[in-house]
Amino acid sequence: MLIYKIFRAEEWAALQNQGATDGAPIDVADGFVHFSTAEQAAETAAKHFAGVEGLTLLACEVDAMGDDLKWEVSRGDALFPHLYRQIRMSDVVWSRPLPFDGAAHRFPEGMT
Repeated sequence: MLIYKIFRAEEWAALQNQGATDGAPIDVADGFVHFSTAEQAAETAAKHFAGVEGLTLLACEVDAMGDDLKWEVSRGDALFPHLYRQIRMSDVVWSRPLPFDGAAHRFPEGMT
């Protein structure tokens, strides 16, 4: 199963340059890297990245993260994937631009 992380340009660049990162400022503050499922990703983008351009969507494989990935109740009492270690470039299955069309972010077709 793939899960998704949205990064701003500088956060994505840091991961690429360093090979691993603690994530975005919210991840550092909360002590884990926030991810979303395919079903949760659009709402996450709308809530936390409204109007932001230059985003990148990362897809990561759940099984590769092992016990460091926990499913915890969050927004709307839904279970969200939280990674309790740095996200590594080796975790990334693929990355795609996440363009903003003036109304919403446009996610790749067939994300799952």
